[in-house]
Amino acid sequence: MSNVAARNLNTGATLSYSCAVIGLGSMGFGMAQSLHRAGLETYGFDRDAERESRFQSETGRAASLACVASTIDAAAIVVVNAAQTEAVLFGDDALVPRMKQGSVIVACATVAPDFAREMERRCSDHSVQYLDAPISGGAVRAAKGDLSVMASGSQAAKDAAKPLLDGVASTVFDLGESAGAGSAMKAVNQLLAGVHIATMAEALTFGLAQGVAPETFLDVISQCAGTSWMLENRAPHIVDGDYTPHSAVTIWPKDLGIVTEIANEKGLQTPITQAALAQFNAAVAMGLGAEDDAAVAKVYAKAANLTLPSKDTE
Repeated sequence: MSNVAARNLNTGATLSYSCAVIGLGSMGFGMAQSLHRAGLETYGFDRDAERESRFQSETGRAASLACVASTIDAAAIVVVNAAQTEAVLFGDDALVPRMKQGSVIVACATVAPDFAREMERRCSDHSVQYLDAPISGGAVRAAKGDLSVMASGSQAAKDAAKPLLDGVASTVFDLGESAGAGSAMKAVNQLLAGVHIATMAEALTFGLAQGVAPETFLDVISQCAGTSWMLENRAPHIVDGDYTPHSAVTIWPKDLGIVTEIANEKGLQTPITQAALAQFNAAVAMGLGAEDDAAVAKVYAKAANLTLPSKDTE
């Protein structure tokens, strides 16, 4: 049997299992909705009070994290980065010391493998399990309970997390018995995803410079060998001129920065990653950081004095 096994999970859940989702952004909100829909007792928390209130209005469950921390079986941490993950787990209002023995942290942010291993050790000091569980699939699949999870951790952590994973994922990749491997695989995925977005933007603007309309680019290339999931998912944002953030530009300097740090530690050259990272950094410098990551196309368009579609254009 391969040591990387994909398991289809959607097996149902029971109300006896209680969980929390901390971080109700584009991914976390959909995950929380999926867990609630699966029949789990689900609490949602976010530093944005409007998001938190919106989720509570859907579930009818309003409580503070401090009140439910000792009762939940699992907490999915769906925040932006390592610093936010550590702040939730061990910061001023530390979650982990309040959790009951045998409960599990399901850590979903993209972080360095060494950070995941450190969090696993610190959680163990409190008799709390830690599952290194980065996610992939986007906001739409999160809301459908159709994510892919790259999971690594002890069997006890996987068992404790299973009802939660059943609710949010169609596929869980079992990547080993200790934290770190899941985050390593997510870094591989993010290298490809970030490069694909930047390359899509480069190809679309390259075509535009030759008179190929963005909608024609999308129609043709999405049916040719040059396509990718990221092209098919992000190019429509450019065609529509709509940069409402599903995944913001600012994600990529962080994630590709993690890739770069890991590669540097291993003496590995990543010139294509570096080129993509430079374009996302340029987008941030242009003030586009809060826009959808497809807005990296604006970097290319500005340099070539090209006009991209606008949603205000009839």
